[in-house]
Amino acid sequence: MAQYGVNSPADVIERANNQSGVSWGAILAGAAGAASLSLILLLLGTGLGMSSISPWTDHGVNAATIGIATILWLTFAQIAASGMGGYLAGRLRTKWAGVHTDEVYFRDTAHGFLAWAVATLLAAALVGSVVGSVLSTGAQAGATVAGGAATAATAAGAAAAGSQAASDNGPGPMSYFIDSLFRRDVGSTPPVAGDGSTSPVGNERATSAEVSRIFLNSIRTGALPTEDVRYAGQVVAQRTGLSQQDAEKRVNDTYAKAQATLKDAQTKAKEAADAARKASAYGSLWLVISMLIGAFVASFAATYGGRRRDL
Repeated sequence: MAQYGVNSPADVIERANNQSGVSWGAILAGAAGAASLSLILLLLGTGLGMSSISPWTDHGVNAATIGIATILWLTFAQIAASGMGGYLAGRLRTKWAGVHTDEVYFRDTAHGFLAWAVATLLAAALVGSVVGSVLSTGAQAGATVAGGAATAATAAGAAAAGSQAASDNGPGPMSYFIDSLFRRDVGSTPPVAGDGSTSPVGNERATSAEVSRIFLNSIRTGALPTEDVRYAGQVVAQRTGLSQQDAEKRVNDTYAKAQATLKDAQTKAKEAADAARKASAYGSLWLVISMLIGAFVASFAATYGGRRRDL
């Protein structure tokens, strides 16, 4: 009778009611499995993505295809990893006797969701510490391919213009415009200066640097003052033999070309930065959507594993 009293249905139900509804062992097991599979799939997707892109314009897939493939792969990785983690959490949980069917269904769902939550935190920690460097390297490479040319052109133009005071022989867009400004027609007779030491003709390096500074200051302010046009025209006329009117026209035309080139480079750099911003925003939104899908799949897989457990 004592033996029967200990194992009576009433005692079994009482022990079940006093038992905690959370099996952390099953949850941690499911989370570990989900985090491991998620890490493997993420590394695999990164490798496949890196192998399909190229810095050469005529090789590899385009950016739109990479974006769509990334979204699909992240969603697949979430479904596969969350499904396995939820199934493990539901299947490994201890079967409870005397618990209502609806309560069992709720507990299995909760175990799947908790396994997904713990796995998400683990995966975030791993991505931030280990995989983050791999992903950031790929993102930086893509951004460099997209906007590096425009940024380099802008920086080169400013650097060349700023350093022109020291030397007018350095490479760069501004050096080209300064050279074209003082270019003489083939076969024309070069102008003759007095002593060659203090005249603009005899001091070409200094005059080139001075005109470069005039252009640089005007590009910063947005307009080329009339007095600067007149003075630069005098310098150009003395060095090329053009008339004052033709020299001023060349100054205005060359300045307009230099300003348009630098503005075009800045526009391309801004467009590249805006495209990177939009891609980051869309990526974050789709990542949230894929994570919500993973939470649902983990909860559903846990209920399926619970049904298999209770057979």
